[in-house]
Amino acid sequence: MSAGEVSSSFDKPYRPAAIAIANRVGRVLGLGSKPITASGVLADARKKAKLSEFGDESFLEPLEILVDSINREAALNPVGRMIIRGRLVGVLVNKLVAHDTIEKNPEILDVPVEAPIVIAGLARTGTTMLHRLVAQDPSMRSLASWEAINPAPLAAPQPGKGKDPRYAQAAAAAKGLKYMSPGFFAIHPAEPDAPEEEVILLEQAFLTTTPEAMMNVPTYSRWLEEQDHLPAYQALKRMMQYLQWQRPGPGHSVRWVLKTPHHQEYFDPLLQVFPKATIVHTHRDPLKTSASFFSMVTHLQMIFSDEVDPNRVARHWLNKIENMARRTMATRDRVEDRGFVDVSYYDLIKDPMPEVERVYDAAGAALSAEGRQAMEASRKVNRQHKYGKHKYSLADFGLTKDDVEPRIAAYRERFGVPYE
Repeated sequence: MSAGEVSSSFDKPYRPAAIAIANRVGRVLGLGSKPITASGVLADARKKAKLSEFGDESFLEPLEILVDSINREAALNPVGRMIIRGRLVGVLVNKLVAHDTIEKNPEILDVPVEAPIVIAGLARTGTTMLHRLVAQDPSMRSLASWEAINPAPLAAPQPGKGKDPRYAQAAAAAKGLKYMSPGFFAIHPAEPDAPEEEVILLEQAFLTTTPEAMMNVPTYSRWLEEQDHLPAYQALKRMMQYLQWQRPGPGHSVRWVLKTPHHQEYFDPLLQVFPKATIVHTHRDPLKTSASFFSMVTHLQMIFSDEVDPNRVARHWLNKIENMARRTMATRDRVEDRGFVDVSYYDLIKDPMPEVERVYDAAGAALSAEGRQAMEASRKVNRQHKYGKHKYSLADFGLTKDDVEPRIAAYRERFGVPYE
């Protein structure tokens, strides 16, 4: 697979020799068919963390539903099953450690994280570009990829002792991703020192769309959309406080900049927890972005399963895109657009700095000369197609314009989104 150009060819999952052998051995040993159990991952997490108390146990129901959906529907290969189970244990270990640390240091829950800037548009609308720019500002706090991979480490980081050891862990994970899917970075770069999506932190409540991006879990997905996500956003705030306590920003004026398309379905609970948030709603032609996103998710799912149907992936996520647009518009109607600022992808591509200034003005934040200089330097490094060019089309997923346009027509009209 060429790193220069990544196409949406899904005829056969890419498998490096070592991974192919591991999957064959795993099947012979029956590892691929062995079910994951909630009791098993909970026990392993407690053993690894040497802790037993999670605090609020409302996460147990979503964990049970997720695990059941994985076992019945995800069709994971042996390596995929090992990775997914390891992720579940990792999340639970982080829950145990964070709860224990906060119990011992209750002042963590007094750390102010009241008015984040939240970048949330449909996937592939320039959210990553804008997020990475704003995150360069020294007065802003973002979730680093090396933090996201292990937000509550077993051994507390030692300030002034060099680079946090989690950086090496994140670098190894990025190297592993490149090995298993060489073209994935052209679609969505996952660099160890880059800002990461906080959707990963929502896993603390097991109320997140991350699992359905990684694998086919329709039962969990349907259940998820019917739940109250307030506990997830309460858990997110708690983890932001915990992370800021671990790594404070300069002075007391630090603000968080967040980013994930996930929020579009759940702006109501987000605003309950962060009523002073400034929400940056990015826009681009969904006929263009949808195919790109379908390709990204399909490539991701093919790492963990040998039975990925790109047409099924596209149908599932087209439903979610429509739902995101519908729920977002409902929230914006309810709040009469207060706290929202609209940003066009096309304006970002032309020159992002005026859009950054608009975001700062809307958030009541000051863009310093130092912040501006850091952003300009970042633009030279994080250029478009840095890891290759991603090629895709709706036809790759058995769809046409007529299949997609009626689903997003109301969104296009509401925000004046042009055809690309």
